[in-house]
Amino acid sequence: MPNRHAPALLAFALCIITLAVNLQAPLYITYADFSGRGAAATAVAFSGYVLGVLPVLLALGGLADRVGRRPLILAALGLSMLATLLMLRTPSLETLGVARLFLGLGTGLASATATAYMGELMAGSDSSRAANWVTASTSLGFGLGAALTSLFLLAGPSLTPGSFHLQLLLAFIAIVLVWRLPDPRPAQRTAMLRLPCYPAGSLAYGFAILLAWACVGLVIALLPGILRQHGLSAWSGFSTFCVISCGLLFQPMARRLPSAQATLLGLAILPCSYALLAWGADSGALHAVLFGAVAASSACYGFIYLGGLAAVNQLAGSEKTRASAGFFLLAYMGFSLPVIFTGLLSDALGARVALIAFGAVLLTGCLIVAAMLHLSARKQRVEAAC
Repeated sequence: MPNRHAPALLAFALCIITLAVNLQAPLYITYADFSGRGAAATAVAFSGYVLGVLPVLLALGGLADRVGRRPLILAALGLSMLATLLMLRTPSLETLGVARLFLGLGTGLASATATAYMGELMAGSDSSRAANWVTASTSLGFGLGAALTSLFLLAGPSLTPGSFHLQLLLAFIAIVLVWRLPDPRPAQRTAMLRLPCYPAGSLAYGFAILLAWACVGLVIALLPGILRQHGLSAWSGFSTFCVISCGLLFQPMARRLPSAQATLLGLAILPCSYALLAWGADSGALHAVLFGAVAASSACYGFIYLGGLAAVNQLAGSEKTRASAGFFLLAYMGFSLPVIFTGLLSDALGARVALIAFGAVLLTGCLIVAAMLHLSARKQRVEAAC
């Protein structure tokens, strides 16, 4: 197989791995109804994903160097198929939690090595180009799964829509293709335990993606229940697609900006877009939900995701794998913990109070992280002048 096709095949595999992650999103409220649970329980099941991600990012940072890059991508594809098979066999909120644990484990394996592997397959390209390919393929996948399920559900209600079977087929094809990919970096006898690291100046980018993915997690896990109050449940999968995959439209613009400027622009957009989205969900204004989701996606998966990951890889030097793990560790913490707390607040005080409280914390966080980035940039200018 010509090496020139290798980056595209890896991008396809990453897209299929992440496609499985939100495949069940439009059915969350249905699973909760069958289990007799509320928003908090749904958020906990949703956050089972992070229980799978954390062990990989915290304790298995050296796994890619020890066994190679390709085996981790193959394992991630296999775990995505296992999770989908579980949901086909026993669709329930409890099974969802287990399935999302497997999905988190697989995504953690892929995230910890994807950028480094893509850079090696590109043989000589700069790290920002590899990061661009990874962010584009994963952004598309994370949103496409929910949209596919919503499309299949338009034909009629089902706990096992055709999108589940389609994911299994695509994942099998991806395994066959990845099996033939080269693994340019030979396996090394390195320590298995390699904790995530945060190179100087990178922590602010990690906090930025934490805030961004907290917003995404809320849309995926809790928005379907809020939309159902206004008879808009059928649009939950499309809102997930909008808040994730539409960020692709803004990535070319983000690439033309320095990483710090791209991230700051995303931090400026994020609270404004969330305010529009939350108002639309609370009032039943579908156009506001979708426009707000697209605007939020420009920040979450356009400017902040791409700008932050590129910056971290530039700052990391030879520690790209550990630095990427640190970046994604904060991202996935944002993806889960704020969603659980917001779900608890929603059950206790109502969806409107929960949305307002989340928005206040989001705005405060964006202001603090923006200040951190400004201070870091000023420090770099002073050091360069000296």
